[in-house]
Amino acid sequence: MEPRITGFDYQRVTVTEGVSLNVAAGGSGSPVVLLHGFPQTHLMWRHVAADLASDHTVICPDLRGYGDSDKPADTDGHTYSKRTMAADVIALARAFGHERFALAGHDRGALVAIRAGLDHPDAITHLASLDVLPTLDMWDVMHGTSAAVGFHLYLMAQPPSLPEQMISASADAFFGYFLDIWTRNPEAIPADIRAAYLKASREAVPSIVADYRASAAVDVEHDQADRRAGNRLRMPVAVLQQDWGAALGFDAAALWEAWAPHQEHATVSCGHFMAEEAPADVVKALRGLLAR
Repeated sequence: MEPRITGFDYQRVTVTEGVSLNVAAGGSGSPVVLLHGFPQTHLMWRHVAADLASDHTVICPDLRGYGDSDKPADTDGHTYSKRTMAADVIALARAFGHERFALAGHDRGALVAIRAGLDHPDAITHLASLDVLPTLDMWDVMHGTSAAVGFHLYLMAQPPSLPEQMISASADAFFGYFLDIWTRNPEAIPADIRAAYLKASREAVPSIVADYRASAAVDVEHDQADRRAGNRLRMPVAVLQQDWGAALGFDAAALWEAWAPHQEHATVSCGHFMAEEAPADVVKALRGLLAR
């Protein structure tokens, strides 16, 4: 039996025609939606979700294209745009009866959360971003040999066919590489969870690549339009990041300031998978955000 978040109920929720998400939900109280990153599923939130569920309704979906959620074919370059995926999240919360809710995302899920905050500011009460920069800034800071750290971004940005073929040929090695290199404490991702991540990822190569490809195309266009219009995140924002700025030569807090004037920015000492490596720290940050 595949791992689950203990004490949470599982269901499939239709968010738009032809797309249903696999969702774990638990607890009661004001709603918090948690969005996972790459190469993971909703299971990355298992520790954080269990804690928050003591006084919040916690909703943890697999993003479209990931885990046990539907994986529609990308026919127009927009199927996995963060705008489309953010609309999924809004529809999901409404299906649970919540017009307004707090939203936290890690990695890919954070990009979806940021887009939800920009597109649906009246729905998002609080927003937390774990270990990403907004898409437009992410590409701007990647330059020279230091950009080699993001080789997967460039690989999956290529036109359809070759990236999917290359990754599918060695899927476990590809996805496992990131689970290994981005983790400072390997014990934070035990064998059964790692196996679940690898299985989910190898079964979703086309949709995962489509998600990343969108971030090199339509997602950039959406960010550029917001930048020109002066659109910013109006709600309280918490940002937790590794010190990527020191490695790549940028001021992360300053970049975030342009998008989120009401941000609190913190640098963490754990690895990328902070909700699993340092769940108590993430819970503390989220509870601090929710109290604002």
